[in-house]
Formats: sequence, C-alpha cells, structure tokens
Amino acid sequence: MVAPSSERPALPFTAPWLLAPMEGVTDPSFRDLVMDRHRKEDLGGGFTEFARVSVAPLPRRILSAHLGDRRHAMPVGLQLMGNHEDHLATTACRAVDVGAPLIDLNFGCPARGANRTCAGSALLDDPPRIERIVARLRSALPKDTPLSAKIRAGVRDDRRLEDVARAVQAGGADLLTVHCRTREEGYREEALDWSRIRRVVDAVPGLPVCGNGGVSRHADFERMRRETGCDFVMVGRAAIGNPWIFRERAASDMEAIEFLEDYARVMWARCAPRAHHAAARLKQMIKHWTAARLFADDRATWLTEADADRLLDRLMALGRQMRHLKDSGRAAG
Repeated sequence: MVAPSSERPALPFTAPWLLAPMEGVTDPSFRDLVMDRHRKEDLGGGFTEFARVSVAPLPRRILSAHLGDRRHAMPVGLQLMGNHEDHLATTACRAVDVGAPLIDLNFGCPARGANRTCAGSALLDDPPRIERIVARLRSALPKDTPLSAKIRAGVRDDRRLEDVARAVQAGGADLLTVHCRTREEGYREEALDWSRIRRVVDAVPGLPVCGNGGVSRHADFERMRRETGCDFVMVGRAAIGNPWIFRERAASDMEAIEFLEDYARVMWARCAPRAHHAAARLKQMIKHWTAARLFADDRATWLTEADADRLLDRLMALGRQMRHLKDSGRAAG
C-alpha cells in the first residue's frame, strides 16, 4: 500500500548529498573521520556497510557494532541485506532499538556471494518478492522510522527497472536509491547511464529518489539532480579517494595527509595484532586517493609495499615531511 507523502515519516537527512554504504569501507572508523570533517549542511547523512541477515535475525550487539559508538549531526542509516522477510523485519526492529534512525534494504549488491544466496541484486529479477520484503519491514517498523531501499538498474539489462521501482514504492518505502548500472555492468565507466535515474523518478511520482553512480567531483551532485530530477545524490567510491567531495572547497595537502594518518592509526589499533588487515584497508584508500594528489607520482610503490609496519612508517614519515615543509615555508615568509 502506497502511503500518501503527508503520512510518510520525515527523512532525517540534513542535506541532499549522502555517503553510500560500501562493504569494507563505511565502517564507523571511516564514517567518523568523514563526518568530523563536514558540516551537516554539506553532508546530509550516510549508511553502514550492509549487515547480512540469513538463517536468523541478527543480535543487537552486531547491529550496535555496525552503527558505532558515536552519533553525529548527520544520521547514519543501517543497511540490511537478505531475503527472509521475518528475519529482516525482526533485525530491523532491533536496529531501531539500538539507535538506527533509518533502515535501508540492499537490493543492489553485485557480489557473487550475495547472488548465490538470492540476496542483493539477485532479487531484481523478482519484483513481487521485493515488494513483499519492503511491505513486511514497513509494517514491522515504527511509523516514524523511515525505510529506504537501494537497487541497481537490473541484473543483465534494465527491462525491469520500472517494475522494481514500483514494487519498492508499493511496498511502502520512503526513499528509493538507484545505482545507474546493472549488476553485469559492475562499475564500468562506459556503462554509466543517468537516464535510468530519470526513468525511476518518472516511474514513482511522489516517492523521493536518490541517484547513485558516476559522481566524481562536487559539481556532479547538482548536475545529476538537474539532469535526472532526483531529490538526493549518493556517492560511494569517489568519497574513498576524496572524502571532502561533499563540500565545494578542495582539501589542502595537510588536510589530506592528516586524514590518512588518523585513518591509519584507527585501523592499526582496531586490527591489532593483524596489521596486514589494517595495511590492506590503507592500501584501498591509497588506490582510490585523489585528494591533494598525494600519490599521483608514486602510487604503485605504496600499493606494492609488502610489510605492513613499513607502510605505516612511510605514511607517518610523509606527514612529518609535509609538516616540516609547511613550517619552513611559514618561517621563510
């Protein structure tokens, strides 16, 4: 049953630009660092990594870990992925109990593991099932808790795009996010197609739509809204390389290195004694990093460093060197 817009719970976002849920990225460590560096007028909110719901509802302690200990001016929605309606509904209610201001359903994950268990983007071939899942959660959640869903344009093609969007709306969702590529298109640049976002906007009048895919710089936010008519814009991988993408002003060299230093400290402490896990996460950041062009000339040497502690030492040495150069320049001036 589609609720009139006047009866829907208000979306809690403080601005129209949102941080996407990304597995292995948007844990509390990364989210806290990003949100600490933005005003609520620039970054409207974000989402957790997906919490996979399979053979039983997830316990509250796991949901609390996904949300993290800190709360920011910007809301962080908790994303769930699965196909068991009752387990998802119970988990969603538990998430609200531990502080989630919004629940998001993942119908877009392209990972093979998700699709082997008929979750994520595998459900895009079954719009009626998507509607049932959304409706079950909408009926279980408190009326003032928004429910959103994230989809891709399809599995192999986009022929069912409008059907899936209408299924999400019919189930009672309060927001629909659409990534403008199919599962099979992955993240290929040549497959970007913002017209698919416009098709969703046209298919679900009255339902707020969030566009996703192909945003690489701040100016793209308004351009996507202008070209597609979407209400919100969500950015994922570009925010790994440039966490300041949500604001107009570019990051300075010192802002960039301090973010990476802080991230490394948090990850090494969190992953201890398995420093290689922390190093893998830092390398993921460096691989995508574009802010202040820190690794433009020698990225490969960072990514091929085999020793985790040497990688950390090298990063900290770079920070000391940059601070010394800054202080020397200030003294000379």
